[in-house]
Amino acid sequence: MANRTTGIDKVMIRDLAEILNETDLTDIEIEQGDLRIRVSRQITVQAAAPVYAQAPAGAAPAPAATVIPVASAVADPSKNAIPSPMVGTVYLSPAPGARAFIEVGTQVKEGQTLLIIEAMKTMNQIPSPRSGTVTAILVTDSQPVEYGEFLVVIE
Repeated sequence: MANRTTGIDKVMIRDLAEILNETDLTDIEIEQGDLRIRVSRQITVQAAAPVYAQAPAGAAPAPAATVIPVASAVADPSKNAIPSPMVGTVYLSPAPGARAFIEVGTQVKEGQTLLIIEAMKTMNQIPSPRSGTVTAILVTDSQPVEYGEFLVVIE
């Protein structure tokens, strides 16, 4: 292994980072004997602004729309919402019937597990990227999620 005197194989880490960039993966992990290396990156997802169509000229005014707020914190999702780093199934607790990792109002610390996403029979803990208060949980237990779908709002 290269750079074995420092205990870190920098060439292998660079190669793994290059694979991440080439394949658009967010995580890669390898294990060789007692050495285990995990390289990951955080992807920022930007939500598109809604597009509204105007009524044709001379048309009767539309009735007032009823607005149902989903969560006030979702007003700027790109700022506060945590996107899913992968496709999979969300689990809000560590085991069926167990207490959820978080609830609305929970104070979380950076790195604390927010939920689990099962992908390809692997349970992936999703850590909080920052400290703050959970203001909304945008998914339900056992819900399938897509890459980039917003999971939790933390302010």
